[in-house]
Amino acid sequence: MPASPTEPVLVIGEALIDLIRRPGQPDDARVGGSPLNVAVGLSRLGVPVELQTHLGSDAYADLVTAHLAANDVPLVPGSIRDGRTSTAVATIGADGAASYDFAIDWSVEQGPVAPAGLVHTGSIGAVLEPGGSAVVEIVRSARERATISYDPNVRPQLMGERDSARDRIESLVGLADVVKASDEDIAWLHPGLSLQEVARRWLALGPALVVVTRGGEGAYAVTAAGAVEVIAPATAVADTIGAGDSFMAGLLAGLSDAGLLGRDREADLRALAGEELARLLGFAAACAAVTVSRPGADPPRRAELTV
Repeated sequence: MPASPTEPVLVIGEALIDLIRRPGQPDDARVGGSPLNVAVGLSRLGVPVELQTHLGSDAYADLVTAHLAANDVPLVPGSIRDGRTSTAVATIGADGAASYDFAIDWSVEQGPVAPAGLVHTGSIGAVLEPGGSAVVEIVRSARERATISYDPNVRPQLMGERDSARDRIESLVGLADVVKASDEDIAWLHPGLSLQEVARRWLALGPALVVVTRGGEGAYAVTAAGAVEVIAPATAVADTIGAGDSFMAGLLAGLSDAGLLGRDREADLRALAGEELARLLGFAAACAAVTVSRPGADPPRRAELTV
């Protein structure tokens, strides 16, 4: 059984409806949003978590709240307001990969932060205004006590011009202890640089751990103590929706299991290396492999994992 953190995880970011579009089929409405997926993934892995987000007062919001309730993820008060719930049309290609078209309404209430051993944010909610600036301030206020994790989960359609998006994203990298990005994120943010170069550049900005996922090719991680690579488990791919979020949840759950969350564990987190780091990445990769083997963002529970 996982070790229970002394304080819950707080995830901050968008919750939305993915309208999944496959050739020749009607749209399939599913609950999504990268931070929401991470919160559900953590809960399914036995890590207490709550979600601070922005939902409207429509039928789509009812789908989101029912999904969260079914997965034991409470909402932070103030997350539901008048208006519409955000949507993303996810078009699935012949190879199972998804492309997205967004209609996002994002703001977040900035107030006192409940005690948390970990605060996770990323994706659209960490950069899109007017909510993005509030998220940054919440992170700044929380990091005195909490570990901070961040996944840029780049969405070029929403993040504007590359240079300004990169500056905003790397300012958040500098506030984080744990950063996870995909090779596609890296390629868009830093064309011409290798993922290893960017990972080390980001490590120098302040994080203890930087991880880059490479889809079916596995993952690369670097800390001050060294670098590690792992291969991805072989699996038949249904689609890739939620794969990175499932990896992120597995990574954070693994850190929780190891007792490495909370500002008082920062030195131990920075010393993470070798076999311990490889095991952590292997667990996260196993979580992602289960998710890609079935349609939609459907992260695993502990009982479904063999690692």
